[in-house]
Amino acid sequence: QVQLVESGGGLVQDGGSLRLSCLASGSIVSIAAMGWYRQAPGKQRELVATMTSGGSTNYADSVKGRFTISRDNAKKTVYLQMNSLKPEDTAVYYCNADIRPIGGTVYVNCWGQGTQVTVSS
Repeated sequence: QVQLVESGGGLVQDGGSLRLSCLASGSIVSIAAMGWYRQAPGKQRELVATMTSGGSTNYADSVKGRFTISRDNAKKTVYLQMNSLKPEDTAVYYCNADIRPIGGTVYVNCWGQGTQVTVSS
């Protein structure tokens, strides 16, 4: 069984910083892309940033220059460093990863349970 567990969310003031972490655990052979999505109240879930196993990144325009995604493949962990946070960044942040489990022949898309990020003005 594979699980993604996020941590690091919280309440921060406008202009502040937070670092999110997401650990993949369970019977894992390999992980392809890992990334972060977010969903604000009343809005659809949207991509924040993704990173391939080779290190290629993709960011939403709204976070470019402020957020940085990174990963430690040995630790099966992906991070999101969020700087210069704005009230409009307030959302539940979800970790996402394409994971090949032990005994499996294909990659399965997995989601974490989400972590709340609230930016006060």
